[in-house]
Amino acid sequence: MENLFILLGAAAIGFSHSFEADHLVAVSNIVTRRTNTISAIKDGVFWGLGHTSTILLVAIIYMIGKFILQENNFHYFEASVGLMLMVLGVIRFYKIFQDRSHGHSHISEPTFGLAYGVGLVHGLAGSGGLLISVLTQIKDNVMAIFYILIFGIGSIVGMMIAAGAFSLPFSTKIINNKWLSTILSTVSAFLCVGLGAMIFYKNII
Repeated sequence: MENLFILLGAAAIGFSHSFEADHLVAVSNIVTRRTNTISAIKDGVFWGLGHTSTILLVAIIYMIGKFILQENNFHYFEASVGLMLMVLGVIRFYKIFQDRSHGHSHISEPTFGLAYGVGLVHGLAGSGGLLISVLTQIKDNVMAIFYILIFGIGSIVGMMIAAGAFSLPFSTKIINNKWLSTILSTVSAFLCVGLGAMIFYKNII
């Protein structure tokens, strides 16, 4: 029964973890280029799979190699998230400028691989505190792996909801409103660059 409560807690923590600001900003930058909610929800799934893949891989390496994990070791990984956000924002600014220059909105939807890759980077950065907590308190390696997997499922569900919600203003019924689309896209790009710069500065300087 105790293990059940632990795993239910993992799902709840994973769900809430997906709503952290850097996660939401990055995924919103991706899904606002979608024209239908189903594709955006799939982005949420792929983000969660990427996020879980990295955390699981780091955990397995730790278990096999018995490396010492310290939260300070993950500062550079956190900085990589900031850099990734800035890159996503700059690319979005370029696409907005390109669309405005051509006098029309050219919809270029990203591949699901982009969402998976963004999730991988987020997982690498966010794995520090989670792994230190789980792997130092749960001595049973099998239970620790189950915890991470359930945490991953929770994060996938949370991001599916967030991605679907972010995509609604960009559905095919609204995307024809060129000004609204441009404004929302610009806000998303600003948030990416701004938050990315803050995260990068905090972990590098």
